Amino acid sequence: MAKKEKVVLAYSGGLDTSVILPWLKETYGYDVIAFAAELGQGDELSGIKKKALATGAIKCIVKDLRKEFVEDYLWKMLKAGAVYENGYLLGTSIARPLIAKYQVDVAHAEGATGVAHGATGKGNDQVRFELTFMALDPALKIIAPWKDPNFKLTSREAAVDYAKAHGIPIEQSKKKIYSRDRNLWHISHEGADLEDPANEPLDNLFVMSRPVSKTPNKADYVEVGFEEGVPVKLNGKKIDGVKLMEQLNAIGGLHGVGQVDLVENRLVGMKSRGVYETPGGTILYTAHNALEMLTLDRETLHYKQLVAQKYAELVYYGQWFTQIREAIDAFIDMTQRNVSGSVRLKLFKGRCSLAGIKSPKSLYRPDLASFKMGAEYNPTDATGFIRLFGLPMKVAGIVNRKL
Repeated sequence: MAKKEKVVLAYSGGLDTSVILPWLKETYGYDVIAFAAELGQGDELSGIKKKALATGAIKCIVKDLRKEFVEDYLWKMLKAGAVYENGYLLGTSIARPLIAKYQVDVAHAEGATGVAHGATGKGNDQVRFELTFMALDPALKIIAPWKDPNFKLTSREAAVDYAKAHGIPIEQSKKKIYSRDRNLWHISHEGADLEDPANEPLDNLFVMSRPVSKTPNKADYVEVGFEEGVPVKLNGKKIDGVKLMEQLNAIGGLHGVGQVDLVENRLVGMKSRGVYETPGGTILYTAHNALEMLTLDRETLHYKQLVAQKYAELVYYGQWFTQIREAIDAFIDMTQRNVSGSVRLKLFKGRCSLAGIKSPKSLYRPDLASFKMGAEYNPTDATGFIRLFGLPMKVAGIVNRKL
């Protein structure tokens, strides 16, 4: 009897992977190893091993990747200041390469010949998973059921029917069918009524944060301390990255911070509408940006802002394991050498606003910034500077007046 081929499936226990696991087994006879990554999705992984084994997996491996996720992925992205299309803080995007990396590791350890994912053929995640597989082991077979002609579950509603017919426990129903992805950084919501951009997100949509209408009427303040661009303190006390994210998510969520409703441009060419909750991430981005304004010189800051857009695209497109990303990280790390200090923030009614910054590396000089003239700045120096700076414009003006 021929030995069955093993494949490692990125398994969340959500609707898509819940039906894909038994489908892979019954359609192709694969021995499926379910791999679940603990990235801070709360109680979503509760009972996941039992469920995976009950629905056909020969093995279910759950690995706690929260520390690595924070320190080697989130902090790099935070230091870069990467934001996609002015609103998306890349919570799903940044997690996919890490999950795929460990799928490859599990495949090697278990003697699997293939890796599988449940991302649809319309989305960005298929690209993120498969680019990582290609970068880390091009010899592995990539199995993507949503793009398989034999996969007839062409909608989430069809997947719900399949799950019911096969006795697979799922949380979704045809009336409760949002597609969600959660980790320490955020939760995303897509599908159902959100597919029409004219529909306002309902209050009961939110999971990590309160609707703004239900937030406290009194503001809270938090202080985040940074060392070389990395957050290391909360309210003056040292704290590890995972606990920092948990606490900032809790307090930010209480005040409705970090809710974004965005119609974005997917890599595959279409526009999609998503609602994102990123309470802790929004607090950290606000704080980090403020500290950079205080500690980076003008040319470095402006160039870094250009680089941030490129970095966001690399993360969004799934190009994490690339030479250009590593090269940009080297540049980013250089810029962060003086990004140390503390930032105080006010959280109130969905807003995270700056309430004060301090840094031993501050480039802000009160004597220079003051309206009061002193010996440290001779205003007459500006006369010659303006003449030289404006000379090209003056010449153009002379020429244009003669036309």
